[in-house]
Amino acid sequence: MKIVLEHLTKQFPARGRKSRESVTAVDNFNFEIPDGQLIGLLGPSGCGKSTTLNMICGLEKPTDGRILFGEEDVTNLPPENRGVGMVFQNYALYPHLTVKQNILFPLQNLKGKDKLSKDEMDRRVQNAAQLVQITELMDRRPSELSGGQQQRVAIARALVKMPRVLLLDEPLSNLDARLRLQTREEIRKIQRATKITTVFVTHDQEEAMSISDMIVVMKSGVVQQIGKPQDVYDSPVNLFVARFLGTPPINVFEGEIRGQKLYIGENAILDAPGISDQQVFAGIRPEGFVLDKNGPLCCQLGGVEVMGRDISVVSSHAASQAPAIRSIISSESSIDLSSKTIRFAVKPNKIFLFGRETEERIYL
Repeated sequence: MKIVLEHLTKQFPARGRKSRESVTAVDNFNFEIPDGQLIGLLGPSGCGKSTTLNMICGLEKPTDGRILFGEEDVTNLPPENRGVGMVFQNYALYPHLTVKQNILFPLQNLKGKDKLSKDEMDRRVQNAAQLVQITELMDRRPSELSGGQQQRVAIARALVKMPRVLLLDEPLSNLDARLRLQTREEIRKIQRATKITTVFVTHDQEEAMSISDMIVVMKSGVVQQIGKPQDVYDSPVNLFVARFLGTPPINVFEGEIRGQKLYIGENAILDAPGISDQQVFAGIRPEGFVLDKNGPLCCQLGGVEVMGRDISVVSSHAASQAPAIRSIISSESSIDLSSKTIRFAVKPNKIFLFGRETEERIYL
């Protein structure tokens, strides 16, 4: 089931006596989510991603715009009639019910032509439990489950109605690091098995990039960029997207274009043909640094962090916007820790230029 968002906008009334202006949580969102894909809505807290999800679900009504499931306009349809399955951040399980009863609950509330026989309800519950691998937990209560197990129950409860659309709102935020990794892989497997169009909301860029077919990066209610995760990482359209994606984050320097060359400090780092003289921000991915004793970028060496396969070199530079620059290089590299400086060359495909005023991408 494809989802079409047309000029989707949500404004909330002004808060407080002194404020008269409404707050725009989502501003003119246009996007077609292809049938059967998993889409990650990504951005910092307050960027509008959960509000977008709530409008798709029907918990919030848009101020303007339309929502279509396939060719059906569901903008004014109540949540229970949209055919959506929703998994909340806190799982929202009923503590007094068993796992089986929690999964069964949505089916027991079906009425009229949608009402199911007891055998059909039991069959669906078993199928959903098998899909998320919790068949051995059916007689337990939520308090007897781990966070990861509770999350699986919540997903099974959302899937049992065989929804047209599955919506996940920060579903992994309450899990520890190991469980987050394991559970996000399971969510991807479940989505591929069911082929249900899924929208996954998270502020964790690594989480979104690892399981999504496409990601939507948002800031202050406005869509910044839409694309395949690797494409967005490799070609950010502005400084916000470049900074938001990547672990460790991108290193940002104050630079200048002079005579069609990029200068960071007094050193020409690379050629910038066709770009007029101007002040810029230069973003260099951590993996974009190459150790080179004759390299043009000279930094003050701070230390080395061994990460097994790779080494993180910590350094500093007067033009850097952050106190520490992090460069990821091979663990086989030899670094003289007694030296006060370290020199790098830069991979051209790992450096991005942005206008100093607009912070929009300047393409080399």
